[in-house]
Amino acid sequence: MTKYIVATLNEIPLGERKIVEIAGRSIGVFNVGGEFFALRNRCPHQGGPLCQGRLSGLFQSPAPGQYEYSRPGEMLHCPWHGWEFEVKTGQSWFDPARLHVRRYPVTVEKVETPGSNLEKGSYLAETYPVSVEEQYVVVEIAL
Repeated sequence: MTKYIVATLNEIPLGERKIVEIAGRSIGVFNVGGEFFALRNRCPHQGGPLCQGRLSGLFQSPAPGQYEYSRPGEMLHCPWHGWEFEVKTGQSWFDPARLHVRRYPVTVEKVETPGSNLEKGSYLAETYPVSVEEQYVVVEIAL
């Protein structure tokens, strides 16, 4: 693993990102709640500039007309097609196998378990280890 200094701590404020070029790769480094995460700046869907996308949280609806917002700044939306990726893990929240439109039976049920009822997608964005050494944010990449 090779370490690359990409920023000082104050260069990437809470909720922000910095896109850097390392070893021929464009990488977005994100500050989510004081923790740093790095993602490859390439959407696995069609190669869009993933890390330039909008950051948001999750909206959930426990019942009709009720909305809850959680995990602010943890979801990244690709600017090309809006595919969502979890910044902390690179996990997609959009399943390309369901891209077509199809009719399904609909029922209304009360969900008793807390948390997300989203289904993880089959794609992963590339992630890289990030550490803070003194006042520097450092990304590690195996060459």
